[in-house]
Amino acid sequence: MNHIRVQQEDFDVSAELAQMRLCSKEIGAIACFVGVVRDFNEGTAVATMELEHYPGMTENSIRLIVDEAMQRWQLLGARVIHRIGRLSPSDQIVFVATSSLHRGDAFASCEFIMDYLKTRAPFWKKELSPQGERWVDSRSDDVLAAQRWRD
Repeated sequence: MNHIRVQQEDFDVSAELAQMRLCSKEIGAIACFVGVVRDFNEGTAVATMELEHYPGMTENSIRLIVDEAMQRWQLLGARVIHRIGRLSPSDQIVFVATSSLHRGDAFASCEFIMDYLKTRAPFWKKELSPQGERWVDSRSDDVLAAQRWRD
């Protein structure tokens, strides 16, 4: 069972994992990633980060990423939650979890989804620092990480 949400509210990691376990008694592994807002980026202190998205388009892009992961690995389910709005350092920003019979598929698919979220999902990030505001571009190491999944 796949579940995708884009929301302003925080999420409860334990509750999300519990929901995932309820989907199937076949689950033998769940891999999970939680991204957190840092207080420092590219040599600059970060006071807050603001995330914007295009409703409908963003969810569809995430759905396509999850669908591709489901085709590549033998998964029983995936959950993706991405927050929008104004976030502060140490706030949770993204949750990705995948379930499978065995850990290898869960680990690989979770990493794949996160790599593709960073490079393919239409989110716009703006950081507020003591020097002012700036839009955050994709990092070259994120692009390289996503390229390794090409066929």
